[in-house]
Amino acid sequence: MVGQEPVVRTLRNAISAGQVRQAYLFAGPRGTGKTSLARILAKALNCAHGPTPDPDGTCHACMAITSGTSLDVIEMDAASQRGIDDIREIRERVVLQPVEGRYKVYILDEAHQLTDAAFNALLKLIEEPPPHLVFVFCTTDLSKMLLTVRSRCQTFVFSRPRLPELVRLLKRIAEGEGIEAPEAALSLVARSARGSFRDAVSTLDQLTAATEGKITVQAVMQLLGAVEEEALFRLCDFVVDRDTAGALTFVEELAEQGQDLGRLVTELLEHLRHLLLVHHMGEVPDSLPVTEETRERLRAQANQLPEPTVLRLLDLLAVAVDDMRQGGDPRLPLELALVKVTRPAADLGRESVAYRLEQLESRAPSGHVEVPGAESRPEETRSAPTPPVEPPSLELGQLQDAWQRTILPAVEQRSIPTASMLREAHPSQLAGDTLTLEFPAAASFHRQLAEDQKNSALLVEALFEVTGRKLALEFAVGENGGDTPAADEGPAGEEEIFELMKETFDAHEVEDRQ
Repeated sequence: MVGQEPVVRTLRNAISAGQVRQAYLFAGPRGTGKTSLARILAKALNCAHGPTPDPDGTCHACMAITSGTSLDVIEMDAASQRGIDDIREIRERVVLQPVEGRYKVYILDEAHQLTDAAFNALLKLIEEPPPHLVFVFCTTDLSKMLLTVRSRCQTFVFSRPRLPELVRLLKRIAEGEGIEAPEAALSLVARSARGSFRDAVSTLDQLTAATEGKITVQAVMQLLGAVEEEALFRLCDFVVDRDTAGALTFVEELAEQGQDLGRLVTELLEHLRHLLLVHHMGEVPDSLPVTEETRERLRAQANQLPEPTVLRLLDLLAVAVDDMRQGGDPRLPLELALVKVTRPAADLGRESVAYRLEQLESRAPSGHVEVPGAESRPEETRSAPTPPVEPPSLELGQLQDAWQRTILPAVEQRSIPTASMLREAHPSQLAGDTLTLEFPAAASFHRQLAEDQKNSALLVEALFEVTGRKLALEFAVGENGGDTPAADEGPAGEEEIFELMKETFDAHEVEDRQ
């Protein structure tokens, strides 16, 4: 057994001391060796030289257990044999003595899938079993096991192996089987196994058949669609350098090489998670499945990539994950995420504004607060004044794109009637810091309301929130009506004003009941 030293040590000591329990519960992720250890335990109990913590593996009992032909070791799949009738069959057979060994061992795989009735039928048997009977329950979901069953079992929780342990196991198998495989290729196989011994060994077996015993890094990537760590570091380096063109070109290269971009998004999310852990913990946690060389690179990149940027990219990549779940192509969301995080000024979304403000706050030096009545410091010891922060650049096209999507919702949070009235307008001109809003000729009344100081102040606040610029406002009517209403239009009648007020302020008429 590899990577389960606490479990192995406890069982060895129990067998040596003659304190074998008659019900065990092995819980843990898939592929971590639960069923394998159950078979090893059965060998230790029934070995010709046992009970012994070191079964020889060559006696008749051990060989029969290895080949699955032992009459004293019964393996059941609880996913298919989960009913009370199957448990009744066990109860009828347990009274029989072992055929050639000392113990009759029942191994129930995926035991959490047994029905409640089947579990209840087992309770008495687990609590008061015959002296020659041992139960081993294996499960990948410990929470679904009945508490009454867990309380009658000795529970062992299997942990996921670390990456170095998986690599060592694969290297030992490769050397024993005469397989040529560099450590970089074995690391890729181990990383793709996601903490499963079974998956790692199965992948190695598949690669051996595909490459005739000569495994290369390129062969692993082609078979698994795995992403090289170098590609993840390069993408993040482009983000550090704000190199939008380089990031998009690199994604194009990966796509032309046949790289699975969905897998790239998943691996990039995992890489960003590692960077986030380094930011908050100050070091690379030992639990991360990375090599020593990768640990050093993670430390270096975490110092270059600020935490707000990592969080922003994680949020943007979540869109690509949602698209993949719905069967969409992750390429466009991935490229949009890279563009938005490398060129934040190009995006006037509210999340982007918050991200830019957070970056400014993290870069801004702490200001000096003058205390009234306090003596001023000597001129030579005063810190140099902080240079004013240049407002972000802004173009008319950006405002027009963000008007309905971002600016009006920001106004709506302050005043729903004001936002409803401004929906008639659109940005038509930006000269310096002066924005001209144009209303259609039929909405001259809305224009008059927009010019009101209270409404225009709300709009200025919303524009500053979205763009970071203090803009002055001018209001105009469209070309078909000029800057003033047409001469033959005439003053608005009482009914027209009444309808406009109902539409603008979402009002309704109340009857006079007096």
